[in-house]
Order: sequence, then C-alpha cells, then structure tokens
Amino acid sequence: MNDPILADIEDPDAAEGRREALGYVTEAFAEAILAGIESDSFAHAALFAAFQELVIAYGEEPVADFARQLPDRILSGEFSLASRH
Repeated sequence: MNDPILADIEDPDAAEGRREALGYVTEAFAEAILAGIESDSFAHAALFAAFQELVIAYGEEPVADFARQLPDRILSGEFSLASRH
C-alpha cells in the first residue's frame, strides 16, 4: 500500500491504540460541551488539529491525497452513527 496514512489506519496492530485514542477524543468532546462549547465548533477545531498532526507526521501531499478520499467515505456512511435506509 502506498498511502502511509491508510496503511496506519488499516494496521490491525494499531487498532487498540486507535480505540484508546478515540476514547480520549470522545471525552474531550463531552468536556467541551459541558463547558458550553458548541459541538460543531469543537469538531471543526478537532479536525484542524488532526490535519495539522497528520501533515507533521506524513507531509502535505499524502494528507491531501487522504483528504481527497473523504467525500466518498462520508457519503458511503463510514462516519455515520445512525443506520442508513
């Protein structure tokens, strides 16, 4: 696989670390909402911070390639919590 970001995402050995990290992010969302921050504002800030970290780790071109794949993944329901009909 030539996409280093997707390689990390699909690495089964990294799954536990991703689950643990998601727990921290979920806690941060809950704390922000309790502090009165709108969830969409926090989501935008979290995405910005995440993309900054990805660019630091992988560089701009791989992150841009990764981002180009997001529309199809979003539209396929990969990030939706509710079941799609």
